[in-house]
Amino acid sequence: MTASAERYSLIGVDGRPYTSSAPGTFGGHRRNKLYGRLDCPTALRALAAGGYARNRVFFADEPTAIAAGFRPCAVCLPQAYRTWKVRGSRRDTGPRRTVHG
Repeated sequence: MTASAERYSLIGVDGRPYTSSAPGTFGGHRRNKLYGRLDCPTALRALAAGGYARNRVFFADEPTAIAAGFRPCAVCLPQAYRTWKVRGSRRDTGPRRTVHG
């Protein structure tokens, strides 16, 4: 049995893409600078409507998404979003929208 040669493009802590042999565990939206679970109903609806996929990015984990300057989704990560909102953004993360990848 051979190992899978599948490669994935993820975003690193520096906000730049890199190639990984493991898929991402969180998705995000590049323009809106937000991240969330891969099964987020809002993101899935946006993908089904089309036009969203070109801004979709992936992260290995949540700390990487945060380090890259993305904020949590209010829909699928409500507690993390509330914490982020109370603390305030430490850097400009763009519009505060709930659509992500």
